[in-house]
Amino acid sequence: MSDQNKKGKLNLFLALLPLLVVIVFGLLSVIKWKAGMTIPIISGIITAGLIGIRLGFKWDELQQGLIKGVSRALAPLFIIMIIGLIIGSWIQGGIIPSLIYFSLRVISPKIFVPATALVTAVIATATGTSFTSIATVGLALMATGLGMGFPAPLLAGAIISGAYFGDSISPLSDTTNLASAMSNCTLFELVGHLAKSGGPALLLSLIIYYVLGMKQATQAVINISSIAEILQGLDSAFVISPWLLLIPVITIVFSIKKFPAIPSLISVAIMGGLAAIFVQGADIGSVVKTMTNGFTSNTGIKMVDSLLTRGGINSMGGTVILLTLAVALGGILEEIGSLELILEVIMKKVSSAGQLVIVTILSSLVTAFATGAQLLAIMIPARMFQKAYSDFNLHPKNLGRVAQSIGCICINLVPWSVPALFAQSVLGVQAMEFVPYIFFAYFTIIINIIYGFTGFTLDKVQDTAVNQ
Repeated sequence: MSDQNKKGKLNLFLALLPLLVVIVFGLLSVIKWKAGMTIPIISGIITAGLIGIRLGFKWDELQQGLIKGVSRALAPLFIIMIIGLIIGSWIQGGIIPSLIYFSLRVISPKIFVPATALVTAVIATATGTSFTSIATVGLALMATGLGMGFPAPLLAGAIISGAYFGDSISPLSDTTNLASAMSNCTLFELVGHLAKSGGPALLLSLIIYYVLGMKQATQAVINISSIAEILQGLDSAFVISPWLLLIPVITIVFSIKKFPAIPSLISVAIMGGLAAIFVQGADIGSVVKTMTNGFTSNTGIKMVDSLLTRGGINSMGGTVILLTLAVALGGILEEIGSLELILEVIMKKVSSAGQLVIVTILSSLVTAFATGAQLLAIMIPARMFQKAYSDFNLHPKNLGRVAQSIGCICINLVPWSVPALFAQSVLGVQAMEFVPYIFFAYFTIIINIIYGFTGFTLDKVQDTAVNQ
């Protein structure tokens, strides 16, 4: 304590400076230089370290902050590597191809628009990535929908809504794993909690998509050549069977039953490998290679190959690096007292759980509009408000749900964000045109606010302990 008393006083500007460096540098790196978030986060760590030294911290103390930050994320880091293994084995085992195949069979003009959202949701949940769902199946549905006469902005909104619902609740999603790590809750706790807000938001969105789609359905013409091409490619390259869908069902059961994440995920990865051997006829050596380096699809159909060439432990290296750096930044910011000071200033205006949820949402939205980067929109509020949620006796999964909901889903409402620009380039619709139709994002914000002020599903730590 005597050493602590000798340290200089941290002011609000210095407390915010590392985050400002990450935000400004991140904006330039992601949008202009296309270099990702690795160097911006390292820059934030360096800035925080220099501020710590200026305040009188010794390097060993700052290093200890980095170590503490990373140590909290060891389990999520391991989970992320397992996820790469699962994706590869599930593709080679025919599980993901079967999910895609049966999802794409739901084609009817009367329900086409809501079905589009459901299909992209299923694919994103199965693969853990909204980008892949949008760029492959979403693109095929877009072409089919345009051929039927549906408006492009409406189709794009439905595709994006479904894809980000699936991304947000998928145990395979890197953003979901990041949110659970940064908010200090387990993966399956967060997935189950996200479903409580995402489910109603998606249902309300589907109702609106159905009503709007029905107005166009009478003029729709069935033109499913692009979908048929995908179905043919999947059918020729894999053994497609509804029995393979039992493995995703088992994964959902593990989540509902709140089984430990790591053994559960390893189990379903092994099931995928066994399906590859006994159903698809692969040898053990190829399964091991796929689990390590990912699966390579060679159907000759561009959309199918793009969707299914992925996975493997090695493919998760970039995500592991980003998560390690993110939690290291949070650790050093905690060590120098930066997050504590920022939170102290904000919390002077917060007197209820509802207000806390509002502040968390606004913080994430401000970060999203300032940077356009999912990682920062999740990371900054998740690290900043941990103590505040604890002070209100709220379970960390509440914080994880808000951070993931806004940072992963609602960032699509920012026309210059990375997800919105990606969807714009893939789907060929201007972001300003489809943003009004991403109903899932709007309902997500509204439902989180309602939950915050009513307390509904806003689980407290003591309630969770009693239930367990």
